[in-house]
Amino acid sequence: MENVIEVKQLRKEFKAYSSRTGLKGAFRDLLTRNYKVVPAVNDINFSIRKGEMVGYIGENGAGKSTTIKMLTGILTPTSGEVIVNGMNPHKERERFVQTIGVVFGQRSQLWWDIAVQESFRLLKKVYKVTDEQYDSHMNHVIKTLDIEPLLDKPVRKLSLGQRMRCELAAALIHNPPLLFLDEPTIGLDVLVKLKIREFLKEINEKYNTTILLTTHDLSDIEALCERVVMLDEGKVIYDGALMELKEKWGDRKELQFQFLENINLTAIQKLTYSLPVEWELDEKKQIFTAAVEDSEELISQVIGKVVAAFKVKDVKINETSTEEIIRNIYEKGAIEVG
Repeated sequence: MENVIEVKQLRKEFKAYSSRTGLKGAFRDLLTRNYKVVPAVNDINFSIRKGEMVGYIGENGAGKSTTIKMLTGILTPTSGEVIVNGMNPHKERERFVQTIGVVFGQRSQLWWDIAVQESFRLLKKVYKVTDEQYDSHMNHVIKTLDIEPLLDKPVRKLSLGQRMRCELAAALIHNPPLLFLDEPTIGLDVLVKLKIREFLKEINEKYNTTILLTTHDLSDIEALCERVVMLDEGKVIYDGALMELKEKWGDRKELQFQFLENINLTAIQKLTYSLPVEWELDEKKQIFTAAVEDSEELISQVIGKVVAAFKVKDVKINETSTEEIIRNIYEKGAIEVG
């Protein structure tokens, strides 16, 4: 299967300026500035095949948005090679932008003071989309994203959830084979998120659209992506299947207990002091959570001790969440690239 994105030894450096102290330092700054070169993206390599939905994840400042900006031609790399849809995004920008769709969660491509449908008409002309192509494709997009009642409203009168659905539709006017999504569900409520996720799955299946998704909401990644590329301090520290990441690092389980009587955290900690278990209490919901290794014998011992000592209302055994796994990875340091 062909690669839609090829990244080799990609690097982007920025100059970080610092000011000298005092009046004398200010005058010296007028003549020469102190700076150091900071690599935001540090010699990374990866490729994405046609039709893949890939999660690009990392903490704030890891280099995710900088990478996306280089892949879309907004930023020029300091060094390395980027080929997207068979083109150099920066050097062949005019032809290249016809083949991608981009949604930045914190920036708008819609005109603030005019109706949504007028923005769509302008973008239709920009991308040279024929009436037939627009009608056959966009009628489906508008219906699926449920934005028909919003088309005659100015963008400034839309809620965040309404605007993001319109932003997504705008990015798909020319039905691009590759879609970049940078925090597309930021600040959205659960129902809007679900609608956007279902729509993304549908266009991926219907048109084999390749999707690169960066987000802090790991439930988006779990719902949409089988593969993740993880970035830390500008370097790729994991590139592989989400399931493998869970199997390798999800070596713990959470046991959640609710009781029929009032129990304090100290009492339950004393009860299991001889076992390798960490307890937490959600005081609002009165849920006691035990984090243990994924061992049937240990899980059985913990449940046995608790049930024998207290009246249990409910008990659940949960896999470690993806969020918890990724937090553990960052806390324990870089891992081998998968």
